[in-house]
Amino acid sequence: MRPISDFDYIIIGAGSAGCVLADRLSSSGKFKVLLIEAGPTDNRFWVKTPIGYGMTFHDETINWAYHTVPETGLGNRELYWPRGKILGGSSSINALVYHHGQPADYDDWAAAGNPGWDYHAVKPVYDGFEDIIRTDTHPVSMGKLTVSDVADEYHPLKSYFFAMADEMGLQNDAACQLDGEGIYPYFITTRKGQRCSSSQAFLTPARGRPNLTIMTNSMATRIEIADGRAVAVHVMQKGKAIRLAASFEIILSAGAVNSPQILQLSGIGPGTISQSHGIDSVLDQPNVGLHLSDHLGINYYQKANQPTMNAILGSWPRVALAGLQYLLQKKGPLSLGVNQLGGLLYAQPNAPRPDMQIYINPITYRPAPQGGRRPILPDRESGFIFSFNACRPYSTGRIEITVPDWRQPPRIDGNYLSDQRDLDDVVAMARLIGKMQDSATIKGLLAAPCETRLSAMSDEAIIDDFRERSGTVFHPCGTCRMGPDAAHAVVDSSLRVHGIDRLRIADASVFPNITSANLNAPTIMLAHKAAQLILAAQTS
Repeated sequence: MRPISDFDYIIIGAGSAGCVLADRLSSSGKFKVLLIEAGPTDNRFWVKTPIGYGMTFHDETINWAYHTVPETGLGNRELYWPRGKILGGSSSINALVYHHGQPADYDDWAAAGNPGWDYHAVKPVYDGFEDIIRTDTHPVSMGKLTVSDVADEYHPLKSYFFAMADEMGLQNDAACQLDGEGIYPYFITTRKGQRCSSSQAFLTPARGRPNLTIMTNSMATRIEIADGRAVAVHVMQKGKAIRLAASFEIILSAGAVNSPQILQLSGIGPGTISQSHGIDSVLDQPNVGLHLSDHLGINYYQKANQPTMNAILGSWPRVALAGLQYLLQKKGPLSLGVNQLGGLLYAQPNAPRPDMQIYINPITYRPAPQGGRRPILPDRESGFIFSFNACRPYSTGRIEITVPDWRQPPRIDGNYLSDQRDLDDVVAMARLIGKMQDSATIKGLLAAPCETRLSAMSDEAIIDDFRERSGTVFHPCGTCRMGPDAAHAVVDSSLRVHGIDRLRIADASVFPNITSANLNAPTIMLAHKAAQLILAAQTS
């Protein structure tokens, strides 16, 4: 193998978490830090442009473009799972929505035997890295991650949706935008009209440090374990095998799919998997790849009698004008996301806390046909979308390798809708959307009857439609979950792998339970806390 200098810390994966860790661990200048990323750099126009989400959705040069197995609960459909393979990971290709989830999500983490992870403990971590730019005030914080309140720039159609919320008695409080109940404009991760990914926020300022090395287009194939501790990472770069040694720790931040895959390829995982693929079993850990959780959502389409974003983005001449405005000013529809309004609501009347996330988009667009690879393109006619997903789904799946080969994707089984409670939630959430469709405000906005008029459908018809059309909201987590007991978890509350020294995992795979909303914010928070734990261990 090609020799290379030793490092103090090696981070596998330059996604939402890995970029944070590279910044924090290299900031003092005391430690040699290596960051390994399977994909390329993020210096691309459609990555930096907020609306470019639709253009990167199927771009396999920067996207793992995974697929699930045929999902029994979804009519044996295979779901498409885009995941970022680029500096910034999925934060470079996501739809930009920034939300903490609910405080109770984190309180549950702590209650599961993970002290220091309750919301009271993690909120100061958030406060330390967020730079929240509001429309009506000076910046409330000065962290590295710019989170923008661009409500004033959102489409004028928003007035109808706020009026609908008032008509239905739904909470509408901008103070809840990060972690609370209601319908509100979503914060997005942009800075001066450009995407503020984890790479842009944390890695770009750190690039010039002599003690930080960044390897792109380099695939970690396995972690080498000797005498019960992680000692090196094996990497393929441009067809050459490289062994990279770590003096202190190896931190796995490859995400909910790739982290369990790399562990299993390294002999850390269910012994039956290692045995069946001829991999030397280093640690029989049956929880690696289990407890997969994901948000499953659906879109409901309505045609509008008022111009929506379709009037601009569905017309090539107007797209050209919007593009010119963006190039000159970094303003206009290309500087925004499509998920402009939404929030957390109660669907089940007896729910102890909001159980439903809603998205309201002033545009309609259709996914590519199964197996298709075209960009996400808007419809030509003006319209809008209501979309929902359950905050805390009950069904869980698994991820496991099928061959002992890093070049082959793992088997992804979401096991969606296998728990009856998820079906009950689907009906309850659809009924609430149906009331929105039937509100006087929305009826006054419709140019035609709703494509799917939920109030006219039986419970069975709602479920059948959901099984036929629903898809992932791209929030997988939990596959290397955190907990005090190695019999039920992969890492402890300090994110150290049970049974292996000098190996930690810091990404969404360690979530003990899925958070109620988008996962980018909690993943970045977790990485900051991981860095605190790692650096604290150096001084203890």
